[in-house]
Amino acid sequence: MVCMRCFRLATLLIPLLAAPALAAEAIPSPEGPLTDSGAPAVESITLPPQEQITEPDTVESLLTALKRQRDPDKAQQTANRLMRLWNVSGSATVDLLMQWADKAISEDREPAALDFLGQAISLDPGFVGAWNKRATLHFAHGDYAKSMSDINQVLKLEPHHFGALAGLAAILDASGREETSLSAWQSYLDIYPADRKAQDTVTKLSEKLAGSRL
Repeated sequence: MVCMRCFRLATLLIPLLAAPALAAEAIPSPEGPLTDSGAPAVESITLPPQEQITEPDTVESLLTALKRQRDPDKAQQTANRLMRLWNVSGSATVDLLMQWADKAISEDREPAALDFLGQAISLDPGFVGAWNKRATLHFAHGDYAKSMSDINQVLKLEPHHFGALAGLAAILDASGREETSLSAWQSYLDIYPADRKAQDTVTKLSEKLAGSRL
């Protein structure tokens, strides 16, 4: 076995040992200016610019961007991207149930929508998208107690979920707890400061509460 390896190495080395003589004839003399050392001058080479690599969205990066953004339109785009992330479970089955729930909601079939959302939550209790959508559905039909219960679960899983905070603030305001509602809106603006409607709501609510204290 060892002799065979020696034989193979020898067969590889033979052409290499003979190569210099052949190479001397094959390589043409350099053209163009020479340096002081006699070596050919090397022209500078311009490399094409590298393509910009876009990092994939993450909840953390989008939350940071949303907090820093002051342009309302750009902030809305960032907020939409965040909501899309929160609404993707990573499970094909759960995502399909969410699609069925959306279709049922569009067809005004609330019981079916609640059933699909309940199944999604059972399969993935850590999926904030299902909890938040069910909270929204309960809120739309005036069931504030159930909506609040689901909102609390959303905020337990994702404290920066500005959509859930907005729902919480609206329920508190509708329930006459305006000071607590103001606090919820302020927490919302701490995450999403460029939302002008929320800014106006906070201003009006602050003025109303200040007037009531006089």
